[in-house]
Amino acid sequence: MKSVLIISPKEDETRLIRESLPSDYQVENTNSVTNALELHRQRSFDVIFSDVKLLRDTSEADTIAEAIELFKEINPLAEVFILSSKDFIRDTVKAVKAGAQDYLTYPVDPSEVRLIIESLNESLTKNLELDYLRDQFWKPEWMDIVKSHNDEMRDVFKNVRSAAPTRATVMLFGETGTGKGLMARMIHMHSNRCDKPFISVHCGAIPDTLLESELFGHEKGAFTGAVRRKPGKFEMGHGGTIFLDEIGTISPSAQVKLLQVLQDGTFSRVGGEEALQTDARVIAATNAELGEMCERGEFRKDLYYRLNVFPVEIPALRERVEDIPKIVELFLQKLKQRHKKNIDSVHPLVLRAFKKYHWPGNIRELENLMERACILETTAVLTPESFPRTLFESGGEHAVLPVQSHLPLAEARRQAVEDFERQYLKELFSRNKGRVNRAAEDAGITTRQLNKLMVRYGIKKEVYKI
Repeated sequence: MKSVLIISPKEDETRLIRESLPSDYQVENTNSVTNALELHRQRSFDVIFSDVKLLRDTSEADTIAEAIELFKEINPLAEVFILSSKDFIRDTVKAVKAGAQDYLTYPVDPSEVRLIIESLNESLTKNLELDYLRDQFWKPEWMDIVKSHNDEMRDVFKNVRSAAPTRATVMLFGETGTGKGLMARMIHMHSNRCDKPFISVHCGAIPDTLLESELFGHEKGAFTGAVRRKPGKFEMGHGGTIFLDEIGTISPSAQVKLLQVLQDGTFSRVGGEEALQTDARVIAATNAELGEMCERGEFRKDLYYRLNVFPVEIPALRERVEDIPKIVELFLQKLKQRHKKNIDSVHPLVLRAFKKYHWPGNIRELENLMERACILETTAVLTPESFPRTLFESGGEHAVLPVQSHLPLAEARRQAVEDFERQYLKELFSRNKGRVNRAAEDAGITTRQLNKLMVRYGIKKEVYKI
C-alpha cells in the first residue's frame, strides 16, 4: 500500500488530489513543511506532493534544493512532486532541477494525478522485478543469508537496501569474518551502478609504499620498478563502486588523497601532476574503532566524517545464534556440491555446540569448520567426529548426546541408538584401517551384519584404508 503526503495551503486542491488517488492509498496532509518533515520521519511516505512556495519560504532550509534534500534524507526512494501556480514557475524549475520528479500546476487536473500514480506503479513493478532478478542472481551463492531471524540483522539489511540506490558513502563496522565484503557487494548489486565495476581493495594486505599506487595509479618512472604508466583502482572503477576493506590501516599520505577523492572526485597518479576525475562510489569497512583512532591522532577526523555518512554496524555471529541453522544449511548445500559429498544433514549435537560456541572468527570461521567437516565426513550426516574436539568441550568435560525429551521414548531411543552405532562404526573402521573382516571380528558380528550397517549409515571402507 502506497503512502502519500500532501503539503499545501489550498484545501480544495488537497481534497481534489485525495479524491484522485486510489482508495487503498494512505494519505496525510498538512500546510507546514515543518509538520510534513515530522510526519515523514514517523511514516516515511512513498510520494510527496508539495506546494513550491511553502518549500521556498520554510525556515527548515535556506533553499528549495535543501528543502527537497531534507525529505530525501529521510527516504531516498521518496518521489517528490511540486504543486505550483504559473507565478512561481521559476521556483518550480529550480525544484525539478534539485531532484523533484515532476510538477503539477494549480488548479490540479485529476487526470494528471492519476497519470502520475500509474507511472509510479509501473516504475514500482519494474523495480520489484529488477530486485527479484538481482536476488535470483545472488541466490545460488549466499543471497538467502539475508533472510535473518535476528531483529538487529534484519534492520541491517533493511538499512542497506535503503542506502544502496543512493550515492551515499557507506561505512561498514564489524568484527573480522562478519560478512562486510558480502554486504558491500550487495549494496553494489542493488544500486544503479550494478552494471559497472565492483573493485575490492584489502588495504591491510598492501604495503604502505604500494597502497597509493594501487589506489590512484602511477606514472612511468615515479619510483623504482615503475616501468610504465599504471591506472589505479579509482581510475578503473569510474562509474562503479570501490570497496576499501580495513580502511583503518591506510597511511597518512593515502588518507589525504582519499579525502580529496571523497570531497571533489579528483586525484592524481603517483609521480603525476594531471588532475583526474572519478565517479566511483566508496564503501569502506573496518574492524577497528576509528573514533578512538581519531582521538589518538592515528586517523584523520575529516576523513572519518566523510566516510561515516551512512554507518552500518554488522553484529557478530554469537549475537545472532538464531541464524546459525539457516547459515549452516546454506553452507552445507554449497560445500557438498564443491566436494561431491552426499551429506544431507547436520547432527543435532553439532548444531547445539555451534549455538554455544563464541565464534571469534564469525561466519568465516563457521564456513571453514563446515568445509573441513565435509571433507572428513564419510556418512550422510555431519557428525561431531568430523569437527575439532574442542568445539564440544565445556568445563573440561566432553558433551554427551542430547536427550530428545520432546520425542516419545521409542523414537528418542531409536535416535540415540543410531547416533551410537554410527560413531561406533567410524571408530571401528578407523582402528582396523577399513578391513571389513577384522572389523566384524572385533565387533563380534558377521560381515553380512556389518555390511548392512555400513549401507545404513553410509560408511565407506575405502575412506579408512591407508
